[in-house]
Amino acid sequence: MSTPHNEAKVGDFAKTVLMPGDPLRAKFIAETFLKDYRQVNSVRNMLAFTGYYNGKKVSVMGSGMGMPSIGIYSYELYTHYDVDRIIRIGTAGSMNKDLELFDLVIASGACTNSNWIQQYDLPKGTFSAIADYSTLEAAVNSARKRNYRYKVGNILSSDNFYNDQEAKWKKWASMGVLCVEMEAYALYSTAASLNKEALTICSISDSFITHKETTSEERVTSFTHMMEVALDCIKE
Repeated sequence: MSTPHNEAKVGDFAKTVLMPGDPLRAKFIAETFLKDYRQVNSVRNMLAFTGYYNGKKVSVMGSGMGMPSIGIYSYELYTHYDVDRIIRIGTAGSMNKDLELFDLVIASGACTNSNWIQQYDLPKGTFSAIADYSTLEAAVNSARKRNYRYKVGNILSSDNFYNDQEAKWKKWASMGVLCVEMEAYALYSTAASLNKEALTICSISDSFITHKETTSEERVTSFTHMMEVALDCIKE
């Protein structure tokens, strides 16, 4: 059955769903990489498509921006559409001097400045939001085989895009955090709460250190390395 945010029918989604933030990036992936694809959702223009990559069924759907948005869509995919794993493919700002534009970050874990985890009413403490290891291993193997530049490590999922003081991101960087984005922590926590699989692969779109940045068009069409790595993670 459909949901308030998704008109797809049960069975329309594959077991593996790739989730870029931008629905136009989802459309680009379907048109560029998938065979025999069809659109399965257009509610709120959060486009979703299902097709085949190297003979394996896969879906791709936009998540929107921020933890509340990916939280809604990932929860519904896991619970209403019987999806097993979601691979977020997004952009991130580098906080590491060795990460250049278009480099990949495969997120083994995610930190956050959000109160997202409070909804689960855990005992006092801090929940470590981590990736599914088997999917992470597949992504690393793919990036290595394809000879793409990548790092594996911890990232920051932030609630704010603007007005972050320089001293704050430098403190995260001093703890080895590689980059900042806005969704991974919620995805990893949602997957953990439902005993599902999740991974985040980011392309560096800008740098806090060099102040270089990509264009809006490049963010839609030029981050193909992370798309290819994510597609290599499809399981039967």
